[in-house]
Amino acid sequence: MVANFNKQMVEGTKLQKDLKTYVTAVKTLHDASRRLQDCLADMYEPDWFGKEEMDALAEDTDTLWLDYHQSITDKSVTCMDTYLTQFPDIKARIAKRDRKMVDFDSARHHFGSLQKGKKKDEAKIAKAEEDLGRAQKIFEELNVELQDELPALWDSRVGVYVNTFQSLAGHQEKFHRDMSKLSQNLNDIMTKLEEQRQLNEEADDSKSVSPAQKRPGPPPSRPPPRPSPSPDPVQQQNVSLFDNEASVPDPNVDSATTTTTHQTPSWDSWQEQPTAEQESQHEDDQYPAEAQGGWDYHEPAAQSCTQPGWDDAEAAQESWNADQGSAAQLYTEPNWDDDGASVGQGGWGDEGEQSAVTNGSDGELPQGFLYKVKAVHDYAATDGDELELKMGDVVLVLGFDNPDEQDDGWLMGVKESQWLQEKDASAKGVFPENFTQKF
Repeated sequence: MVANFNKQMVEGTKLQKDLKTYVTAVKTLHDASRRLQDCLADMYEPDWFGKEEMDALAEDTDTLWLDYHQSITDKSVTCMDTYLTQFPDIKARIAKRDRKMVDFDSARHHFGSLQKGKKKDEAKIAKAEEDLGRAQKIFEELNVELQDELPALWDSRVGVYVNTFQSLAGHQEKFHRDMSKLSQNLNDIMTKLEEQRQLNEEADDSKSVSPAQKRPGPPPSRPPPRPSPSPDPVQQQNVSLFDNEASVPDPNVDSATTTTTHQTPSWDSWQEQPTAEQESQHEDDQYPAEAQGGWDYHEPAAQSCTQPGWDDAEAAQESWNADQGSAAQLYTEPNWDDDGASVGQGGWGDEGEQSAVTNGSDGELPQGFLYKVKAVHDYAATDGDELELKMGDVVLVLGFDNPDEQDDGWLMGVKESQWLQEKDASAKGVFPENFTQKF
């Protein structure tokens, strides 16, 4: 019983110590929460949304912490303190019992020795017997009391632990439930404050919204492209057949005096007298003009007609409209040997041929590649289909599968570094054009 008592006292003392440490931590956290709420209240400007609600929430939070701290102190800590107050008295009685047991043994041995002595002194024997009886009585009283109390004290530890932790758990549950409501209210206030700020910013910036904040709307509708003079210095400049419904050259007029068309030089004169511009065209342009008149290719949407002899403007317009639907096709020149003889047939290729030429012979560029740009500003993507840019990133600009999906001021592309590593154009995305620079 004494061994159980000592174990019970050690366990109860440790529990009391840890419980007080917990209460101290709650008080420390309460102080930190109060300072945090005070800081928020000081920073919260009067004209912001929910100022009054913020002040009331800070008071409710402080009150909740106070109630929680007081509850666990009064219930759990006080219960443990009361439980442990009985241990010192019982411990002292156990020690006294041990001393009285020694006295009882000593009196018993003294009485026995007097009885066994050769010279018996009846007076001493009687006195020793009286002392023995008194010592035995005191010891047995203490011993019987402890035999009744120690088992009951040992069994009481279960109820003490149940009451302590059940009370603590109940106060914790109530505190966290109420605190959760206050935290949700705080979150709602912050959310509405942010929404109000965004609405104010959108109202202030409605006349000048950068692409990084809001994607531009769809581009305005445009009329069909019309033939225009090619800006390429290699090609000879041709005058458009239709300029604001201008007249078409009269077939009866001598073609020598007609200034609206231009005949490309023959291949003989091309080979015999190459110019610097023609050499530049041979290096930079994969699609030279047709040998004997025809369409000068510069861009799919801006072709110039060099075919002489239209019957009338209406026929010219119909021819232009028909060719306009084939803007995605590219013209390929026939191959010529050194004597000027054709060794391969040229003509307008289909869309697959365009991709092959556009992508280059080495196949290192993605399908639909147009040109390269470099990011001159960082751009943080705000949507899943946008491309994240860091200043200095090189992007391969690609054509849109559906041109109607392109927003004004936005381009489609894939990062060159990612393309070189994975050769996967599915990582493409849109990005604002004014965050990049063409090179």
